[in-house]
Amino acid sequence: MSCSGFTCSKNCLCAINLLYVMVSMLMIGIAAWGKWFGLVSSFQVVGGIIGVGVFLFFVALAGLIGAIKHHQVLLFFYMIILFLVFVVQFSVSSACLAINKEQQNHLLEVGWNNSRSTQRDIEKSLNCCGFSHVDVNETCAAACFSHTKCDTCAAKIQEHAGEVLRFVGGIGLFFSFTEILGVWLTYRYRNQKDPRANPSAFL
Repeated sequence: MSCSGFTCSKNCLCAINLLYVMVSMLMIGIAAWGKWFGLVSSFQVVGGIIGVGVFLFFVALAGLIGAIKHHQVLLFFYMIILFLVFVVQFSVSSACLAINKEQQNHLLEVGWNNSRSTQRDIEKSLNCCGFSHVDVNETCAAACFSHTKCDTCAAKIQEHAGEVLRFVGGIGLFFSFTEILGVWLTYRYRNQKDPRANPSAFL
């Protein structure tokens, strides 16, 4: 059967959605593992990652069921939701790749000031204190705080922030193109005729 046929479109759509299911389970598992072992203490961060994972899981499940059953309504809503996710993800990924140093520093400082638990996680893992300066009157979770001078966390974060943003932007762009591929496959698959079905039942 050629790749333009009904079966090929169905198999490709199922494969893409199985990939999304695996990615969603991986996100949920990593977030739960990080919280369980105390690597991340911020409930907002863990809850956000798990929430995105659950959302992706249900979207992929709807696409998988729609592809297997050739369900017109499920495929329509799946296509719309996937396109909206593509728009958001493509925009965020492009912003990650285009952000300059000044904007990067501003966003890091805003994120730092928004969550005390995230500050403690960063101080403990990077062995640093404070964002742009070390305040000896404040508490710090870093091991260096009790016996020696600590570096600021901004200096350590900025060493790798650019690489992380480029990596996240690149991964986001890759998955955004799989999403637009999924939208195109869904649109084509919805309008293809199932060779095993009753010809008069085709919409």
